[in-house]
Amino acid sequence: SVILKGGLIMTLVRYYPTREHTATRTNHWVPTADVTEHENDYTLEVDLPGFEKADFTLKLNDGVLTLSGDRARNEHDHGKYYHSFERPTGAFTRSFRFPDNVDSAKINATYENGVLKLQLEKKEAAKPRTIKIA
Repeated sequence: SVILKGGLIMTLVRYYPTREHTATRTNHWVPTADVTEHENDYTLEVDLPGFEKADFTLKLNDGVLTLSGDRARNEHDHGKYYHSFERPTGAFTRSFRFPDNVDSAKINATYENGVLKLQLEKKEAAKPRTIKIA
């Protein structure tokens, strides 16, 4: 136990899960993502290391892009004793709402080196333009 300022006591506890504890619990995790806006488009990059393209799905519905998938633990490793499980496993779902100015017909997706990259083009009316002065 540690006594904090003001007399509060905090107990430090360490949890070391065994294989039995981790094998029976349901894991949900969220992949990390970066969204950037550019003059003509948005870019979404999601970290999905160790996945194949067929392991996740992308759906666009009503301006919401939803990414979902599942990462299973390697079940054929029966005889191994794991000292730690740090890589997330289980199902995930991640949704992103984009403005109405995204042209849903012009979304390009690539998956390379564990990173899913989407480029979402803006509609022509939303792109900046130069106005000629008469």
